[in-house]
Amino acid sequence: MTQDGAKRKLAAILSADVKGYSILMADDEVATIRTLKKYRNMMSACIDQHDGRVVDAVGDNLLAEFDSAVDAVQCAVEVQKELKVKNQELPEDKRLEFRIGINIGDVIKDGDRIFGDGVNIAARIEGLAEAGGVCISRNAYDHVKNKLELIFDYLGEYEVKNFKEPIRVYKVLFDTESPKPLIGKKLELPDKPSIAVLPFANMSGDPGQEYFSDGLTEQIINGLCKVSNLFVIARNSSFAYKEKSVNVKQVGKELGVRYILEGSVQKAGERLRITAQLIDTITGYHLWSENFDRDLSDIFALQDEITIKIMDAMLLKLTYGEQARLWAGATTNIQAYDKYMQGTDCFYRLNEKDNRQAQQLFKEAISLDNAFVWPITLLGFTHIFELVYRWSNSPIESFQEAERYTEKALALNDSFDVAHILSGYVYLFKRQHEKAIKEGEIAIKLNPNGAESHAQFAFILCLSDKIELAIKLIKRAIRLNPVPPPHYYHFLAMAYRDNEQYEKAIELSEKALSNNPDQLSAYITLAASHSSLNRHEETDWAVEEILRINPNFSLEYYANVLPYKNQEKLNKLINALRKAGLPE
Repeated sequence: MTQDGAKRKLAAILSADVKGYSILMADDEVATIRTLKKYRNMMSACIDQHDGRVVDAVGDNLLAEFDSAVDAVQCAVEVQKELKVKNQELPEDKRLEFRIGINIGDVIKDGDRIFGDGVNIAARIEGLAEAGGVCISRNAYDHVKNKLELIFDYLGEYEVKNFKEPIRVYKVLFDTESPKPLIGKKLELPDKPSIAVLPFANMSGDPGQEYFSDGLTEQIINGLCKVSNLFVIARNSSFAYKEKSVNVKQVGKELGVRYILEGSVQKAGERLRITAQLIDTITGYHLWSENFDRDLSDIFALQDEITIKIMDAMLLKLTYGEQARLWAGATTNIQAYDKYMQGTDCFYRLNEKDNRQAQQLFKEAISLDNAFVWPITLLGFTHIFELVYRWSNSPIESFQEAERYTEKALALNDSFDVAHILSGYVYLFKRQHEKAIKEGEIAIKLNPNGAESHAQFAFILCLSDKIELAIKLIKRAIRLNPVPPPHYYHFLAMAYRDNEQYEKAIELSEKALSNNPDQLSAYITLAASHSSLNRHEETDWAVEEILRINPNFSLEYYANVLPYKNQEKLNKLINALRKAGLPE
């Protein structure tokens, strides 16, 4: 028993429900309940055989706990195989297909019931499973990956409501399945050499070093992005293949690139071993491969060397300006670099807790090297986030800090595209829209492959009443980043909303929310769009979600913080949200 008096334990939790249960009940209630009872008895028996316990079974849901993740996953697989056989005996419209999610986590016991984050995460993962499928969390995967003769497909990171960090999710592949392509449609090759850098594998034997291998991958991507005659896939799309067994030809087709770079990192004390290989996705030939054994202090020169060797293998040359920009604003202080990479790991999670942690880590990096422009710039962005998402008790002070770090970043390195985007935001919130646009133009000229710079510039353009150009730019960002983060879809949805194309705005907002169910801005677009279309039920739901995420939401604050150039568009948005029922 813990200090709070609750009985806690670590358990493997299995959560299951029936796909489309309400439709089946509406069609034939008696037959559905009869089949459900039959299937649930079979599932309960299987759970018992694997030393599990049924905790609850309400409606079509079933919750069970196990002492072992191996038992839980074996049970889930056997259940789905047995249900598949039983369903074949029924007409298609009478079949009950279960989705199963499994997680290992801390639970609170209350008699025979269990509660807590571990249960909530299992339920969220269950919702990601297909009918007849099994999905498991990273925690569960780590326990079973070397113990069961099963194949798993890494699906990516997913946000969980009221849970700060994203959850990595894996799908069990049954005998007839193979991993689905990440992108449904084939992308044409660009008219210039194109490359994707896949996440370097962490071979250190320490999951705590994951940020280092991820950071190395990101810096190589950033270096290649500076090359104007090269097309480079952005970080988010490359990292969608993390921990997947990949076929480089398939990846090339999915991302629309000719070349793939893959490799691994082994960090032991002050020594590094890095392997890298460049592959032609059309022929499958290895154009270049090399092993590097270096001291940790050589990491900066090594990143530069790998980038140059990739260029040589692709028969490309850097211009003088590109060479100068390649690592401009970087550091030679390994401790500062390490703090920066830890900070970026928090920065990308985009929630209040991690934003504060990122601020602390960036400040530590800057204290070790006060000319290191990368953490200075991202620190400026953390203060913009505070302002926009109302994470600050003093919005004025947050803006002043953003402005201060912008000036410092540009003074140190005015060829860093992200610093110019930050400057664009500062001008935007000053309502100096033309200057904000100018900064965005500089950013994408400096980094023609910068998907994030394209996306953020699109947001600036949208608020600057340049909607058609904003739509064009965000679509370009999505081509550079074919597996984009949710905010890309939201920026495009926002542009369509302000252009009164509400159906498109709704579709894209829902797409954004599918991977981040707590994205406040997407719910705001949904509320405004449904309200404008007089869809009361959908509007009410969106408003409930807005107030769940931010109980302090007010139209007055939102109107003041949004720096629209076109006051008429802002008024239309606020009126739609007022009609939706959001508080003044």
